[in-house]
Amino acid sequence: MNDPKDNLQDAATNDADDAVMDVMDIEPLDTDTLQTELDKAKAEAADNYEQLLRAQAELANQRRRSEKQIEDAHKYAAQKFLESIIPVIDSLEMGMQAQGDIEQIREGMALTLKQFETVMEKFNITAVGKPGDIFNPEHHQAMSMQPHPEFDNNTLSLVMQKGYLLNGRVVRPAMVMVSKK
Repeated sequence: MNDPKDNLQDAATNDADDAVMDVMDIEPLDTDTLQTELDKAKAEAADNYEQLLRAQAELANQRRRSEKQIEDAHKYAAQKFLESIIPVIDSLEMGMQAQGDIEQIREGMALTLKQFETVMEKFNITAVGKPGDIFNPEHHQAMSMQPHPEFDNNTLSLVMQKGYLLNGRVVRPAMVMVSKK
């Protein structure tokens, strides 16, 4: 009787012999062909590496340009505001040199103030704090409270110094007197 182990060994030996025969049937590779393929692969790798270095350099340049633009934006952010306010300064200087009737000087000052308010409006700068406004602790700094016959509770009765908002954010709170009953 045949041992099953012997059958397995014979089958494994036959498979190994077949594999050896298959390897022997393979033609030997030409070293010139292999060298050519190796040179192509090296050239492709060098090209890919060069593309990688160029991409990294481009990213670094783009980052530097962006940082420079941000720096310039911060540095020159007030330029448009300054260009708008220079005519107001010119008007004030002319008013300081003005001679004549006090009413004419006041009229010139009123025109200069109007010019200044126009610039402020253009840049979304708003004044806060008028008598009769409701007290807002975010926009007003209460200096004191006192009774006032014309105003309701928590109403501004006197503005000692106007406050200003830039795009809705407090730059300086108004200093005010708040009425109480």
